Amino acid sequence: MPPGKSAKTESKLAFPAGFLWGTATASYQIEGGAASGGRTASIWDTYCAIEGKVANGDSGAVACDHYHKFKDDVKLMKSLGLPAYRFSLSWSRLLPQGRGEVNAEGAAFYNALIDALVAEGIEPLVTLYHWDLPQCLEDEYGGWLDKRIVDDFEHYAACCFELFGDRCKRWLTLNEPWCSAAIGYAVGEHAPGRSEAAATEPYVAGHHLLLAHAKAVAKFRALNTGGAIGITLNCDWREPRDATSAEDVAAAGRGIDWFLGWFAHPIWKGDYPATMRQRCGERLPTFTADEQQLLLGSSDFFGLNHYSTKFVQPRKEGEAGGNLSMWGTEQSGGYFDDQNLIESAHPAWEQTHMGWDVVPWGLCKLLLHIQSTYAPKGGILITENGCAVDEPTVAAAVSDTFRVRFYQMYLSQVHRAIQAGADVRAYFAWSMMDNFEWSHGYTKRFGIVHVDYATQVRTPKASAKTLATVWRTNVLEISSDVAEAALVGEPEKAAASE
Repeated sequence: MPPGKSAKTESKLAFPAGFLWGTATASYQIEGGAASGGRTASIWDTYCAIEGKVANGDSGAVACDHYHKFKDDVKLMKSLGLPAYRFSLSWSRLLPQGRGEVNAEGAAFYNALIDALVAEGIEPLVTLYHWDLPQCLEDEYGGWLDKRIVDDFEHYAACCFELFGDRCKRWLTLNEPWCSAAIGYAVGEHAPGRSEAAATEPYVAGHHLLLAHAKAVAKFRALNTGGAIGITLNCDWREPRDATSAEDVAAAGRGIDWFLGWFAHPIWKGDYPATMRQRCGERLPTFTADEQQLLLGSSDFFGLNHYSTKFVQPRKEGEAGGNLSMWGTEQSGGYFDDQNLIESAHPAWEQTHMGWDVVPWGLCKLLLHIQSTYAPKGGILITENGCAVDEPTVAAAVSDTFRVRFYQMYLSQVHRAIQAGADVRAYFAWSMMDNFEWSHGYTKRFGIVHVDYATQVRTPKASAKTLATVWRTNVLEISSDVAEAALVGEPEKAAASE
């Protein structure tokens, strides 16, 4: 053994009894069947048709053809021992006019999918909205920019509860409203692709997303079908560049407020974060007293999607800023300038194929922040976490050692957060299978199952087998070197070594 090197050891990290394991997908990313069974266009069909918006001119028209292959996909899930499966419903497949009567063919598809899952003992976790708004509502009144969307979403949600509530007992209203609002209306890299009014439209859209969520939850509770309902919010952790600098600490706080607090504060505290009110002024919409009451407590748990972490500090006068790290887009003006911060990375951090930094300890810190700030009564459900890996061949995909290591590192930090007091009750890997990755088309692969888009052949990867062992045993086995790698760049670790 070389001098200074210690022997590699293995640890077994046991998760709490009843911990829920699963994988996740979204309707537009896997279903295909875009013109089948009475489905009408969504804003993503329209966005994909605009030249230059999506890599290689790709779209979700066929995707993984899950619409036709769902029975085989459920059998594959069963073979892996998958305990729970998170998927989203297509609004325009169920309500082709955005409102009105349910499309019988759309309802039949989801009934058959849910029945297949239940028959195999796989618990469904259903997302009502994963970004694919019916185009007809966008055309009629501007979608999320108009308050009429709130009542239409409530009607859609009620239809779903009545159709599937007898078998589906865990629901999510919205997936990542931050992405819908910020990337759809400030950056313009998501449908509907707007960036003309980045100082106002993201906040208006976000406001209506929150009200739609609250109305849907009120309807769910009034129907009394049983189960739990909540929202899932995405957030990358923001760490002060210098923890001894009050300015850097404040910048990190703003970063979290604009990312997570924007949607979490109204639900758990009754209004937007004070920092947003102070800096945005009248550009940030206000809630009526009744709306505040409707929002407060409108999530039975805290759904969280997490992918990365950045160091932050205030932007200096004249300095370019507003870097949107998640999408690699430099932005100035409006929503991103409002935060007044600059992001940076540790030079030793690895990156995924998306260019996102691999920083497992950031998830631990975020979970503890959520616990201390919001103390969600139903606990925290991690509804997405995963990574894209460059996999040019099936052989490269099947031996996805980078992804295996990624999951081991991040799960070790979930365990660490639980040990430190975070009430984490679930972990869903993104994604069950390779799929349409929005503006990146089919150039990025997140799946634990490889999909050959030409033949639609599915091939489980090493990560699927690694996770299957965790699901079966409720225990993560991790080597000391991988556990140590999860802490690269952590300020506390650096301070302890000095």
